[in-house]
Amino acid sequence: MPPGATYVQVEAKGQAVILGDIADGLTRGVEATMSTVSGAFFEPVVRLGVTGLARSGKTVFITSLVANLISRGRMPALRAAAEGRIHTAWLQPQPDDTVPRFDYEAHLAAMTGPDPHWPESTNGISELRLSFRVRPSGLLSGFQGPRTLHLDIVDYPGEWLLDLGLLDKTFEEWSRDTLARNDPRPEAAAFKEALAAANPDAKLDEVAAKSLAEAFAASLQALRDAGYSDCTPGRFLLPGDLKGSPALTFAPLPPQDWPRGSLGREFARRYEAYKRQVVKPFFRDHFARIDRQVVLVDVLGAIHSGPKAVEDMRLALADILGAFRPGRNAFLSKLLLGKRVEKILFAATKADHLHHAQHAQLTAIAAALLADAKTRADFAGAETQAMSIAALRATTEDRVEQGGRTLDLVRGRLLDGGKSVAMYPGRLPEDPGKLLIPSRQGADRWLEQDYSIMTFAPQPVTLKPGDGPPHIRLDRAAEFLIGDRLR
Repeated sequence: MPPGATYVQVEAKGQAVILGDIADGLTRGVEATMSTVSGAFFEPVVRLGVTGLARSGKTVFITSLVANLISRGRMPALRAAAEGRIHTAWLQPQPDDTVPRFDYEAHLAAMTGPDPHWPESTNGISELRLSFRVRPSGLLSGFQGPRTLHLDIVDYPGEWLLDLGLLDKTFEEWSRDTLARNDPRPEAAAFKEALAAANPDAKLDEVAAKSLAEAFAASLQALRDAGYSDCTPGRFLLPGDLKGSPALTFAPLPPQDWPRGSLGREFARRYEAYKRQVVKPFFRDHFARIDRQVVLVDVLGAIHSGPKAVEDMRLALADILGAFRPGRNAFLSKLLLGKRVEKILFAATKADHLHHAQHAQLTAIAAALLADAKTRADFAGAETQAMSIAALRATTEDRVEQGGRTLDLVRGRLLDGGKSVAMYPGRLPEDPGKLLIPSRQGADRWLEQDYSIMTFAPQPVTLKPGDGPPHIRLDRAAEFLIGDRLR
């Protein structure tokens, strides 16, 4: 017992209640409350959501962003850094104890170590807190000391965000849309065969249910590998600890009135369970708390895959924008209670796969895809911007004369085999409509030319003190997302 401490024991219905323990608990509660209030008023927190569609480089983006915010030598477009007002930035324990920590140190070592390679993709939600000590700007800055700002970066798969669209759809509606969308795609042929052999009216058989669900999941994986973006339900691609559960054992079926106890009726029930037990908790526990959002998009990969992949991306972006405006979705409207994400950045990644002379065209295409999505989603309320970036620059630029014309090339080390190559991917059109119009019309291929793309490995890099990894426009992205909160 500490000196001077007094404990009084009271017997109540056979239980001993220690008043000292109660007082100690109350004290800790008051301290915790005061700490929370103090943090809320004096140490503001910005929650930045980072997500991306397939192969968009989400892990690399977060790792390079954090490294370049800690060592700001390559961040001239971030005004607070250029003006020298960021005294320091450091990592702190994240506030959510039940969310895995983003493995920043391991990912940075993979990207910038002696044998650089791309880090392993993250397949679930993770979080990291970066804190800044910042000198305010403005007329009163001379009378104010430095203040602290916390940036909580929440990393989650883009497939989860696309699942929001399921909340507005019944099983019949989702099945009809999914089957119609995938019917002409060869990647879904194996599932179509399995579906044709199934009998949804028959009594539920778990072996048959599992076989059909696995065929559907395999088709989603093949579609994503082919460059398509809208591959829902997202957990079928990233099942985690839900693998093999009834919530992931269903597939779309031709709509009809199935009898009780049938495979069709059970699939409809499991679809509703997926929405209730998987989709809604994510939006309730994580999405509703986000202040700023980055959506990373592999526009070049979609262009390389062809017009149908670009059209699929356009529709997926519209669905994503719909997630940031509750609209007629009663669940999300009630959840957000008028709260909106303040800023959304749509970033076309892998800009280093193009010579800088074509970056304006890539940004214009991304902006056109976004503008079309905004119109379709009837979206309003947040500041949005499109940008072309490379979170880690893996190439160098060159120009060569060939056949009487100048070609803008990029040089890099191929991911497969490590061979150094020079690539000319083709010239993107000045008018984005030359890509978007044939995409909407369902063209099978580009008429004017094909666009090639290679996968480069990260180059060895020597980082000088104060410098983060080399990038393209990561500083402009940071200024758009958090620059106003660093003033």
